[in-house]
Amino acid sequence: MLENKDQNRTSLAQLGEFGLIDHITKNFTIHQKSTLKAIGDDAAVLDFKSKKAVVTTDLLVEGVHFDLSYMPLKHLGYKSVVVNLSDICAMNAVPTQITVSIALSNRFPLEAVEELYEGIRLACEFYKVDLVGGDTTSSTTGLMISVTAIGEVKKEEILYRSGAQENDLLVVTGDIGAAYMGLQILEREKQVFLVNPQSQPDLDEYSYIIERQLKPEARTDVKELLEKLEVKPTSMIDVSDGISSEIMHICKASNVGCNLFEDKLPLDPQFINVCEEFNLDSTTIAINGGEDYELLFTIKMEDYDKIKGNPNFTVIGHMVAENEGIHLITREHTKIPLKARGWNALQEEN
Repeated sequence: MLENKDQNRTSLAQLGEFGLIDHITKNFTIHQKSTLKAIGDDAAVLDFKSKKAVVTTDLLVEGVHFDLSYMPLKHLGYKSVVVNLSDICAMNAVPTQITVSIALSNRFPLEAVEELYEGIRLACEFYKVDLVGGDTTSSTTGLMISVTAIGEVKKEEILYRSGAQENDLLVVTGDIGAAYMGLQILEREKQVFLVNPQSQPDLDEYSYIIERQLKPEARTDVKELLEKLEVKPTSMIDVSDGISSEIMHICKASNVGCNLFEDKLPLDPQFINVCEEFNLDSTTIAINGGEDYELLFTIKMEDYDKIKGNPNFTVIGHMVAENEGIHLITREHTKIPLKARGWNALQEEN
């Protein structure tokens, strides 16, 4: 009798993106002395003697990560670079080079590819990074972009997710949640357009949150800002999948818990207004939205006075013992277990 193979199938959605990474890499052995950090952080860390190299790669797939009905190709090229540079920044490194590989179907003319690469060029100019390689190939399923970013950093300056300790303060740059709500506005306008192609949306009142979605920026300024303040974080990660997910990554890597305070979350007024317009809870969106590309890091308690009042940084919580767990402290001082409801690339459709 033939075995029913479907009974032995494990859904990728069961593992989730990070569970899958853990599973398929657990049996790999590190052979090279030059590999300081392989899989498990925002970027790899390689030892090239005078300075360490950090390397990271992101793959963007049409229909999964972007929708060309409202994402201009120039913005897409720019964003595809930024999301990688953000990972370099999360290691406290300076981005230096990128490689870009694309796969595209025959529906894209040369002019479309030029638009895409103009966005990539603008990002290279703005961040002073060099395009040093890549690949192009055909695709039967639309556009795919893979960018690899390389950066450099002194060994003693490298920041991992694993350095947070009890009583450290949790700090985030900028504001959070706006990119997700920018996406909601764009999705809404797309549906309006599909019903009435003659409609011309007026998006002026949503300009900030739409820009956060279509043209995010990597926080390459933070390394210098912290050095001038004489603050060295104990851990760091970038906010790409939602701040709740990122907190859990730090806690898992550092073997600590965390208390995140709702009333400390930095929210832009335009973001709050749009949450109300969509009848969505701003806190839920802020901690789960993702694609903010801000930096989340921990610092020692004694460094608080150095960053206090600085407009670039907001203290949003503190780390606790691992057995205390990970919680959101609401405005009413209720303690709620924090769950990661952010982006999961392997989530099955309902």
